[in-house]
Amino acid sequence: MKIKSILRILKISLLSLIGFLLLYVVAAFGLSRIAVNEDVEPVDEVKIFILSNGVHTDIVVPVKTESHDWSDHVKFEDTKGGDSLMNYVGFGWGDKGFYLQTPTWADLKFSVAFKAAFALSKSAIHATFHKQITEGENCVAINISKAHYEQLVEFILQSFEKDQSNKILCIKTDANYGPNDAFYEALGSYSLFHTCNTWANNALKSCGQKASLWTPFDTGIFYHYK
Repeated sequence: MKIKSILRILKISLLSLIGFLLLYVVAAFGLSRIAVNEDVEPVDEVKIFILSNGVHTDIVVPVKTESHDWSDHVKFEDTKGGDSLMNYVGFGWGDKGFYLQTPTWADLKFSVAFKAAFALSKSAIHATFHKQITEGENCVAINISKAHYEQLVEFILQSFEKDQSNKILCIKTDANYGPNDAFYEALGSYSLFHTCNTWANNALKSCGQKASLWTPFDTGIFYHYK
């Protein structure tokens, strides 16, 4: 009798998990196709980019504009290369454990994935400097107004964790992806419902640009920029 009860519980648990995953995928697909700010007109004042590595979306902005200099916050010397001749900086938000402990998918640990999925660990911002940006299938340029750009700047700045003097906190680590990137402490918790791509999508929403109603995947963002 005990074995039957255990098998019944396992069966119900497995079916519940499958049902949840199916519902998640259906919701992600459906809600990502619903557009917000669909009728926004491009304004050729500041050019930003959405950049995907196939899984994760970065918001890429000019290092310097008339109104804002990102090198006052994310400093060139925070990177291994320290190259001050970079023209753009990309921002990605995500799970701190995943960023720092998973250089490749082969290094992914169950504990890291579990904590990330259920908002059990801290978050981080990954900043990457670029000399040039090349548009393509995984990189789209968006022309926005100066006013909308200031809203985007504010959204990104509000995502950083800061010390008592209002300075962002660089994470000292050897887990950098290359010579031109750095990690910073961030606010918020990563989960199945608030992923790195959800953050990027919310960044676009914050500055009045086309975005999905909700998406956990990069495809949901790029769908509206085909």
